Amino acid sequence: MRIVLALGGNALLQRGQHQTLDNQHDNIKKASASIAKIARGNELVIVHGNGPQVGMLMEQNACYHEVKPDITPYPMDVLSAETCGMVGCLLQQELLNEDEGCRPVSIITQTLVDKDDPAFGNPTKFVGPVYSKEEADRITSDRPHLIYKPDGEYYRQVVASPKPKQVLEIDQINALLNIDCVVIAGGGGGIPVYRDEQEKLCGIECVIDKDYTAEMISECIDADMFIILTDGNVCEGFGTPAQKEIKRISPEALTGYDFPAGSMGPKVDAVCRFVENTGRRAVIGSLYQLDGILKGECGTHIEPTAEKTYY
Repeated sequence: MRIVLALGGNALLQRGQHQTLDNQHDNIKKASASIAKIARGNELVIVHGNGPQVGMLMEQNACYHEVKPDITPYPMDVLSAETCGMVGCLLQQELLNEDEGCRPVSIITQTLVDKDDPAFGNPTKFVGPVYSKEEADRITSDRPHLIYKPDGEYYRQVVASPKPKQVLEIDQINALLNIDCVVIAGGGGGIPVYRDEQEKLCGIECVIDKDYTAEMISECIDADMFIILTDGNVCEGFGTPAQKEIKRISPEALTGYDFPAGSMGPKVDAVCRFVENTGRRAVIGSLYQLDGILKGECGTHIEPTAEKTYY
C-alpha cells in the first residue's frame, strides 16, 4: 500500500519542551520506531512539520542580528531548508537504526505558492517555541513587527501560510518510491517559492502548512491512504465535559465542525480534500498508534460515505 504520513513538528519537539537536540533526537527515535513497524510491505512518504524548529532558528537569527546589525538575517525559506536537512538527517538515522532495510532518503522539496495569496495579509501559522502572555508581550514590545496569538494556554508567533500550488519534485519522489525507498519529502510544507516576471524561482517569507502539501503529494503520487499523525483522534466537543472521540466520519459531516485555523482546521481540510478528490481513506490519529491505524483499530477514519461513530 502506498501511504503518505504527515508528521507534525510538535511530535518531534513536544509542546513546552526545551528546544535541545537531545529532546528532538529522543522524540525522533520514538517516531521512527512507530513508522518502522509499518515500513515493510508498504511504500511510505513522510512529510514532517517544522514549526518549532524554524521558529527556533528565527529566534537565533534575531539575536544574532542584534549583535551584528550589519548582517542581514536569513529569510524564512532558507531557515526552512535548514530545518529540513536537520530533521531529515535524524529521521534517516533512526529509521535505519530500527530497520537497516528500509532505505530512507530525504529530498529538499520546493513548493510553489502565489505571492499574492491573501494569507500574506492574515498570518495564522504557528511557529517557534511557546511563551506565556507576559513573555510574548515582552518580545513584541522589543520587536513590534512580530505577531503572537494564543495557542492553548500558551502564546506562539504566527506567520503567513499560503496554500501550495505545486510540489516541484514530484517526479523525483515517485522515482524513489519505485526503487523501494522510504521518502522524506515536503518537510515543513516544502521550501516556499514563487515565479517572478521572468518565470524564475525565488524564495518567499512564509511557512506552508505541511498538511496541505502532504495532501497534494498524496494525490500526485496516487497514494492509497493519507494519514495525519498528531496528538490523537479528532474530538467532538473538545475540551468540554461532552468530549467524544470520533472513530469514523464522512468528509461532509466532518466539515460541519468549526476547528481552529492554526491547528486542527488545516488537518481536517486536508483529509476531507483527499477523500473527496480520490474516494480513498484518510485518517487523523496518534503517531504512536500507527500500527493500529492501519488495522482500523485507532484514529479517526474519514471515508466517502461513512456513518459517524465514536470510540
